[in-house]
Amino acid sequence: MSGRDLAIAAGGLTKRYGDVDALAPLDLEVAAGESLVLVGHNGSGKSTFLGMVAGVLEPSDGWVEIHGQAVDGIPARRHRSWLPDNPVLYDDLSVREHLEYVSRMHGDCDPEVNDDLVERLGLTHRVDDLPSQFSRGLRQKTAIAVAFCRPFSVLLVDEPFVGLDAAGRAAMLELLHESVENGASVVVATHDPDVIDRFDRGVVLENGELVHDGPASSVRRFLTADDQSGG
Repeated sequence: MSGRDLAIAAGGLTKRYGDVDALAPLDLEVAAGESLVLVGHNGSGKSTFLGMVAGVLEPSDGWVEIHGQAVDGIPARRHRSWLPDNPVLYDDLSVREHLEYVSRMHGDCDPEVNDDLVERLGLTHRVDDLPSQFSRGLRQKTAIAVAFCRPFSVLLVDEPFVGLDAAGRAAMLELLHESVENGASVVVATHDPDVIDRFDRGVVLENGELVHDGPASSVRRFLTADDQSGG
């Protein structure tokens, strides 16, 4: 281990499905307060890596820790907030009830924080409605609010901009920036080339292997023409 204050540390982290390595043995460290963007084509291993750090996928081999704690333990869960690529929400809870439930589960419910998230994400007019009846974009905004309504020092985000309108996209970028400013570590997987420069560091995965690790701007050469055009 390095002498840095590490938010995430992985050693030999591997995920296999039969004879296929979804993630080849990976060694990776993310410092406290660092923002990292994960880039790679579909199937490159980005979601697999995030899922194992989030504790929702079991590694086939190797290990991963959050602030020195096993990812499946309660201390790591207290540190971590996870926003998957497909919003996971309760069918019978309104937006307001989602925020109250999740924030109370992780400490005191602060109505001002929740109201601010609702306003910034453009959900005020739907706050008492069920997200199960929402469009993909509104469900994504609800999931973002849920991820940010609780305290965290590590934020894991998988393709957050899918389905978002311009206002939602701007709000998401502001929330990510504020999280880093407040000392959190942020790891975001995205195909969106327009957000690359918002991060400190870029990691490229290809066929489950780490092929590049450097300043965020340096990953642009790994993006396809479709990525570069926003496709």
